[in-house]
Amino acid sequence: MKEQLESLVGSMVERGILLEEALEEFEKKFIKQALEQSGGNQSRAASILGIHRNTLSRKLDEYKMHHVGRQRRGR
Repeated sequence: MKEQLESLVGSMVERGILLEEALEEFEKKFIKQALEQSGGNQSRAASILGIHRNTLSRKLDEYKMHHVGRQRRGR
């Protein structure tokens, strides 16, 4: 995995992607995965991520990601 990450980072630097952009995209993907794994439960997702529930809520607002990971309910 370390080699894959190094290759990806090298490619991003060569393409001129800024650190702030890269960090934001990584964080969004990380949050999305945790929400999907938790079935949309934000408390569980925050625990998976190792952050406080309020921090996750703030990041979801910032990234406009409230729909991510929610399971649809049957009718």
